[in-house]
Amino acid sequence: MRHIFFFLLIVMFSPISWGADFNKGLDAYEKEDFATALREWTPLAEQGDAGLQYFVGMMYQEGVFGVLQDHKTAVKWYTLSARQGYANAQYNLGWMYHQGQGVLQDYKAAVKWYTLAAEQGHASAQYNLGWMYYLGKGVIKDYVYSHMWLNIASSNSAEKAGELRDVLAKDLTPQQLERAQQLARECVAKDYKGC
Repeated sequence: MRHIFFFLLIVMFSPISWGADFNKGLDAYEKEDFATALREWTPLAEQGDAGLQYFVGMMYQEGVFGVLQDHKTAVKWYTLSARQGYANAQYNLGWMYHQGQGVLQDYKAAVKWYTLAAEQGHASAQYNLGWMYYLGKGVIKDYVYSHMWLNIASSNSAEKAGELRDVLAKDLTPQQLERAQQLARECVAKDYKGC
């Protein structure tokens, strides 16, 4: 079900006007002929459609819709999409680096991609940044920035972000808590850029 939701988002919000190849792939997809859908959509992804690059990457990451799981291929597609600024691909690429799936585990690279997605308002990326600051993975451990990102993620409806933020708040001094809240307000005012 999650995959269909993501796919529908790609279809609705992709800036490219697709032609017959996309429609042929969509017809195959609706008939659950996923191999044909992938065969039709891969050339469009190769032509630079960030939404389809993301979707193809997701198919390979999770091994769904008749595609064998292949994390290296997923990373390839996510990277192409992420470099075009596609927030979901940036988040997923961050996750691949975070987990070491298809690439060597690299927390700094994970933070880079999470940050790019978080700056676009991606709540899960904001939540993961909060965790990275909390644990000191890929960044210097900083509870103030952890709280800031968790607070922002919570306001953007990331599950469990508010719970972790509230647990963390108990370990902060009143000055640290005020600073974290001020940073969160400033970050939101800047549309999450440069936080």
